Amino acid sequence: MTTSTNITSNNKRIAKNTLLLYFRMLLTMGISLYTSRVILNTLGEIDYGIYNVVGGFVAMFAVISGAMTTATQRFLSFEIGKGRRSNVQIVFSTTIIIHCLLAGVILILGETVGIWFLNTQMNFPSDRYMAANWVFQFSLLTFIINVISVPYNAAIIAYEKMKAFAYVSVIEVTLKLIIVYLLVVSPWDKLIVYAILLAMVAISIRLIYSVYCNRNFRECRCNWKWDYNQGKAMMSFVSWNLIGTIAGVAKEQGINVLLNIFFGATINAARGIAYQVLSALNGFVNNFQLAMNPQIVKSYAANEKKEMFDLVFKGSRFSFLMMTIISIPIIIETPFILNVWLKNPPEYTTVFVRLVLLTALVDSLSGALITSMHASGKVRGYQIIVGGTSLLTLPVAYLFLKLNYPPFSAMAVSLCFAGICHFERLILLNKTIDLPVKDFLKEVTLRAFFIFLLSLSIPLILYICCWDVNWISFISICLISFLSSAFWGYTLGLNTHERSLLKSKIRNIIHKIIS
Repeated sequence: MTTSTNITSNNKRIAKNTLLLYFRMLLTMGISLYTSRVILNTLGEIDYGIYNVVGGFVAMFAVISGAMTTATQRFLSFEIGKGRRSNVQIVFSTTIIIHCLLAGVILILGETVGIWFLNTQMNFPSDRYMAANWVFQFSLLTFIINVISVPYNAAIIAYEKMKAFAYVSVIEVTLKLIIVYLLVVSPWDKLIVYAILLAMVAISIRLIYSVYCNRNFRECRCNWKWDYNQGKAMMSFVSWNLIGTIAGVAKEQGINVLLNIFFGATINAARGIAYQVLSALNGFVNNFQLAMNPQIVKSYAANEKKEMFDLVFKGSRFSFLMMTIISIPIIIETPFILNVWLKNPPEYTTVFVRLVLLTALVDSLSGALITSMHASGKVRGYQIIVGGTSLLTLPVAYLFLKLNYPPFSAMAVSLCFAGICHFERLILLNKTIDLPVKDFLKEVTLRAFFIFLLSLSIPLILYICCWDVNWISFISICLISFLSSAFWGYTLGLNTHERSLLKSKIRNIIHKIIS
């Protein structure tokens, strides 16, 4: 099979998997936006904020699991890319044993350090500490189940069987709709009931994924044999990758805890809503990257660097273009959207949403870069420098809050450090895998900056100068934003070959419709 045929086949597989993941995302996004409103109204701002910060605090223990998730996906994809199928089972069995050990460590940390921090450092109304402890216990249980199941999800991604995610999502959103109904009619403490029901759903979904892998991937059946060399290589990878994962937790959940300490649970509710919006929109980019990541790792494993760099450039550009198209109308019309969606959103929700989306736009440029670094396996220097820089987010945010700056200052700090880390990644990747930095800056980063500014300018001017806040102006701004982003994305975001390919696809679609 020729290289050209391989590239075409890989592109088709990426497109197919992306479409399947988009189906999954649209389904979950629609249900999530509906259930968020009902849950906020049912729980109230205080209890919603408590669940957000306590669940986030449990996620602080995800630093080890997050590093292992990345390692598992990388090592499985690498062995598949090398064509060494016999090694896949060795990697899989080793990761299962490691994750069981990690689950035990996390349980001990959660029931000691976690309980102490929750009851001595967190800021809740005095009558809600018991409920917060119940939420903590069930969130910890959910997390431990997820840790043990990480190798199974990683296997599905490595084998690029995204259809499984789409089908299981139908089950998941159905269960979450049932949760909303049960929560509304429940006569017991609704916060505790919510935590219990979410834990039950998570456990059910994890079991389904485990059964699917056992039945469909012969290599992904654990034989409980420990391979010393694989275990050593993975733990070395994880040890250095842990720095970056800790930085991610510091940037996300650490700031959540700081906001709770300085301002209380209501601010956590506002930030939680902002991240609900981000989670819904991030699906567009994450699903595309999820479909592309295995191909980047496999291209590196097969020593096809040119093809890998092509995937990295395309992945970064397309990720940013997708995020730009969907985020600009939301950034402009945030107050209107929140008032329609939630009626009475908590204070600071609007500015939180805008800053979170701007940060996500910057981060969308780096997803493929991070995958290419993981593919190389040379993460030591990368994690020390980028992870160390990102870790500065937390103390700098703490300083701003201590100096009585408003809550959104912590989010602004995250945005600034996201930009710094992006440029650090480029320099390090140039030294590690010879990534052409000048070409990336010219073809991706600078183009992305100008595309965003040009796409934002016209709808923002119309919003400020000409239009009242109503449904007509909202629909018009959304339409103008889409057309503006699509035009500049097509003009500046695509190269000549991609524009020709797009025009050909559009002509084919029109021809099929007419005929």
